[in-house]
Amino acid sequence: MKITYDWLKDHLKTKSTEAQLIEKLTDIGLEVESVETPSSDSDFFKIAKIIKTEKHPDADRLKVCDVDVGEKDLLKVVCGAPNAREGLFTIYAPPGAIIPKNKMKLSISKIRGVTSFGMLCSESELSLSEESDGIIELDQSKYNKKIGKKYFSKNQSNLIDLSITPNRPDCLGVKGIARDLASTGFGKFIETKEKKIKSKLNQKIKVKINKEKNQGCTSFGSCLITNIKNCESPKWLKDKLISIGQKPISAIVDVTNYVMLDLNRPLHAYDADKINKGIIVRNSQKGEKFTALDNKDYTLEKNMCVISDNTGVLGLGGIIGGTRSGTELDTKNVLIESAYFNPRSIRKTSKLLNIDTDAKFRFERGIDPLSIEQGINRAAELIKEICGGEVSKIDIQKIEKFEKTKIEFDTDLFEKISGFKISTKIMIQILKNLGFEIKSGKNTLKLQVPSWRPDITQPIDIVEELVRINGYEKIEIINPEKARTKPTLTKTQRQFHFLQRSLASKGYLEAITWSFTDSKINDFFKEQKKSIEIVNPISSDLNVLRNSIFSNLILYLRKNLDRGFKDISLFEIGPVFFGSEPGEQETVIGGLNSGKKSRLSWFQDERNVDVFDAKQVVLQTLEEAGFNPNKLFIDDITPNYFHPGKSGRVFLNKGKENIAAYFGELHPNIIKKLDIKTEALIGFEIFMDNLKVTKKNLKDQKSKFEVSDYQKSERDFAFVVDKNFISQDLMDVIYSVDKNLIKDVKIFDVYEGENISEDKKSIAINVTIQSNEKTLKEQDLDLLNKTIIELVEKKTGAKIRS
Repeated sequence: MKITYDWLKDHLKTKSTEAQLIEKLTDIGLEVESVETPSSDSDFFKIAKIIKTEKHPDADRLKVCDVDVGEKDLLKVVCGAPNAREGLFTIYAPPGAIIPKNKMKLSISKIRGVTSFGMLCSESELSLSEESDGIIELDQSKYNKKIGKKYFSKNQSNLIDLSITPNRPDCLGVKGIARDLASTGFGKFIETKEKKIKSKLNQKIKVKINKEKNQGCTSFGSCLITNIKNCESPKWLKDKLISIGQKPISAIVDVTNYVMLDLNRPLHAYDADKINKGIIVRNSQKGEKFTALDNKDYTLEKNMCVISDNTGVLGLGGIIGGTRSGTELDTKNVLIESAYFNPRSIRKTSKLLNIDTDAKFRFERGIDPLSIEQGINRAAELIKEICGGEVSKIDIQKIEKFEKTKIEFDTDLFEKISGFKISTKIMIQILKNLGFEIKSGKNTLKLQVPSWRPDITQPIDIVEELVRINGYEKIEIINPEKARTKPTLTKTQRQFHFLQRSLASKGYLEAITWSFTDSKINDFFKEQKKSIEIVNPISSDLNVLRNSIFSNLILYLRKNLDRGFKDISLFEIGPVFFGSEPGEQETVIGGLNSGKKSRLSWFQDERNVDVFDAKQVVLQTLEEAGFNPNKLFIDDITPNYFHPGKSGRVFLNKGKENIAAYFGELHPNIIKKLDIKTEALIGFEIFMDNLKVTKKNLKDQKSKFEVSDYQKSERDFAFVVDKNFISQDLMDVIYSVDKNLIKDVKIFDVYEGENISEDKKSIAINVTIQSNEKTLKEQDLDLLNKTIIELVEKKTGAKIRS
């Protein structure tokens, strides 16, 4: 929104300076984006008189003019304007001047052999209007004694550009800004008495608003002005528009633009003689077409609000008019429209058709629905004053009645929210100045919100208005406490970041992807879960919420493999979804590892990554997070996207209360269907929501190894057990024999076949034995071996294999 201080003074009586104005505007939330000083280039343009004209010797359409610019000698200027003649008062631009329209800098030049000292200007070249058929003709009686004087006024005020937030449509007019300033005590608001139309003539053009679903117009006001003479606007009006960067066009158009900028009341003017049998406000039909005033053809969708007649569409309501009914200089009868359009309808239509206009900008934010008559009165008054004519009565058609918003405001709420107190008297004064109607009660104010403030709907909005006008600087500043008494992060948040670092320390790189994914890839990992489709996806390949971290992670692993990277380790922590309702999600850590271990190593043989690598990452991560590895329970029941024979799941205990993790090789069918080119692919999922935060401090949970100075011994055992027996149970029993002496238990062979019953299998185990206190003697080792065998046989039913 662009304003000038001079224009603001039409509605505000103040003695404050422009610098004070700029500071106050920002204080009340009307942020000043920039202040532009009128260009000094305007000083070049002078009032001149053509003394004599001659035909150019070498060009039929050019004239050589002797021009008086207030200097001792006349200047020769070559001019091609058909209206250049002796005695004409016009505007002269000397060498060095910059023409506003094309930014061309003038210089002394020869035109067909005749030297021209500058140029005589048209209104178009000075950006005063679109008129370019001839040079400017000034009134001799006004400018006879001003030859050589500067045409543009020296005291033109600066152009102030305001950033008006979408919730303040009332400040898209100069009057609204003045009202806000006056309520702070910056000046006195000038209440102009509205001049209402007094006419006995009826508005002859019938207007009808169709009552239909999704109707975008609820009120349509109109006034017919006949026998006018459309002309150039008076200087005061053109100066107003030029001061904020608008181009004057004609009196009718300039008046409607002026009322819009001054009162924030968009209007539209129709050539009444071009309207066929009345106006119909209706919803458009799909495929209807019309040519707009921007000279573009638009094809409409269904249910767009249009202004039409019996011939077809005249314009898009509240957005842009059509060329068919546009006013011109020869217009004799004009119909002024002042309507209220639904902001949602305006936004939807303008977005679909990609149209942006000043009227659309205002209507989509919410125009004062009770300003219809005020806008017509002001426009009709100016048109009659400038163009003459006879004005009809105002006709207002409505399909809805506007009711002002009512709020009961508890005065104590202000102090509770703002932290400081102001008297009820001051509250009432501020709100009255802003246009509220007030009835006082005990500790309450019954308020009626002014129709131009659609943003105020509840008591908290009243608090904001009072703080804004009274001054944000009144809010007490409370400095933050220097000493932190509580941890910044919760235990769950610390665990989250700890697990990130834990996986990064194992060589995994963190990926961050969307929570959206491609349904085709997601289907591989969703099991029985239902896909949660997105109603309005940002792209066709991100159309569902992911059911698994793997859904996106595997896609980016494949992209990196295709780019030539061979051995990749990626992980991501984020939400996965199992329902569309709030809370139907869980936080999961997922990781993928492809390729080989020790590729191109000179001291280790390379091998494919396998299920045991995934198992190691999961178990080591859980141990580092504070969970006892001896209490973890593992079985082989896993989702169908893991390899059925090379995967496992982990519980924090044998009770199998909640699944802590899955690990293993990904199913070969998925790898094949996704065309992933790698020797091997393993993955894991750790379910953070199922991990109880341990009491230990995470920083103290690093693995602690005690190095013994005494010799270690190893013993091998082979036990025959049932075929379905879980090997982990056997290891747990052996560890429990003596935790101080048994340092490690490893399975190095599982055998089924000859010399073993069909329902049995043999598990070979290597046990590392070492004391931290002494060297173990042979009898110590024999006793421990015997204890291991007896305890295993007793607890598992296994038999030592001879």
